Amino acid sequence: MNVGTGPRRAQQPPLPEPTAWHEVSLTVNGEPVAAQVESRLLLSDLLRQRLGLTGTHVGCEHGVCGACTVLMDGVPVRSCLTLAVQAAGADVRTVEGLAGDGEPLGPVQRAFHEQHGMQCGFCTPGFVMTCTALTGRAERPDEETVADELSGHLCRCTGYQNIRAAVRQALDESFGPQEAE
Repeated sequence: MNVGTGPRRAQQPPLPEPTAWHEVSLTVNGEPVAAQVESRLLLSDLLRQRLGLTGTHVGCEHGVCGACTVLMDGVPVRSCLTLAVQAAGADVRTVEGLAGDGEPLGPVQRAFHEQHGMQCGFCTPGFVMTCTALTGRAERPDEETVADELSGHLCRCTGYQNIRAAVRQALDESFGPQEAE
């Protein structure tokens, strides 16, 4: 005990950053974007509120449901857990970036349509973006990898059977039919 030296002072937290605003530049769906964002702004909020890209759905806001999944430099990320400042310099692709107005559907979108891989559609953008990442790999992912990637997505309507069929169709179109084991 420090007798006579006064109360012990608790360690102070680090000083706050000098500014809570940051200039970020990134590419979203092939278009350059520059924005001034707060440190705490989520990528999902930048996409939906600032850029009007509402195809990225926000469900649980805890990274559990997968509805907010976008591709950042080709990798699926939960935009509700990613800060906008973390996307600085990145190439971000949302569901709106898959096929524009008047353009034909891409293989993943077409597979989800043909296999009826959706019901209410709330979870669909996240599934579609993860499947797009799977079809963009150098080699066809095995069934275990596909199951693992899809396990981070929740759907309360479909029972997943048609979603899995859509993913298989998209993978078959991208890599050729899977050989029987």
